[in-house]
Amino acid sequence: MTNNNPLLEINNYGQSVWMDNLSRSLIESGELEQQIENYGLKGITSNPAIFEKAIAGNQVYDADIEAGIKADKPVSEIYESLIFKDIRDTCDRFKEIYEQTGGLDGYVSIEVSPHLARDTEGTIEEALRYYKAIDRANVMIKIPGTPEGFPAIERVITEGINVNVTLLFSVESYEETAWAYIRGLETRIKRGLPIDKIASVASFFLSRIDTKIDDRINERLKHIGTDTLNEEARLRQIQGKVAIANAKLAYQKFREITCRGDTREAKASQK
Repeated sequence: MTNNNPLLEINNYGQSVWMDNLSRSLIESGELEQQIENYGLKGITSNPAIFEKAIAGNQVYDADIEAGIKADKPVSEIYESLIFKDIRDTCDRFKEIYEQTGGLDGYVSIEVSPHLARDTEGTIEEALRYYKAIDRANVMIKIPGTPEGFPAIERVITEGINVNVTLLFSVESYEETAWAYIRGLETRIKRGLPIDKIASVASFFLSRIDTKIDDRINERLKHIGTDTLNEEARLRQIQGKVAIANAKLAYQKFREITCRGDTREAKASQK
């Protein structure tokens, strides 16, 4: 693979590429290892929709499904046995990266049930259960950035579990997420527990924001008259750029929070 591969070049800017896709065929075919070696892949995320597509469209799961049915296991138990195996195997593929980077990269994310998005206690229980069942240091549990999710994030961090906060669309939600993470670390510090092995990711959505905003811009452009050319120019100027601008604001909030004195003290205690 040539050095001018753009995905590899991203590493030179201190960025890491994670893939939003996972299936057993990807793992067992060796394609995942190729992605890691040739494209500098540093992590993977998954969600129920990704697993639904993988399981429904691939016969590689059939034997395990049939075995579960013959054993008279509930559908939910069969499903979890399938995805837990995939997550464990993927974590093992990324173990070397996880260890080489000191836990900065090499994570594999699995999401709690979307049915728990408004259930704080249910989210906590499922996150703890998933983490224990998968039993890999480089697994991340995905929790939605909802009002009910923020206290769950804090509690799960307190329990020493890596968290990937998903469904973040606004700077305000990101800030809630950041402080939930920090409070979780502070609680562990007060209890004399280590925090140097706990990682968290804020998954800030981009494409869905631009899709929504651009639709509204296009609708507005249809009704602009010839006497509003300046407005038309301004609208066209921001097409496809609102989400990136929003993410930049979130990054500035991240810098603001991490530069605070109390946050630096929490980070220093990791050493």
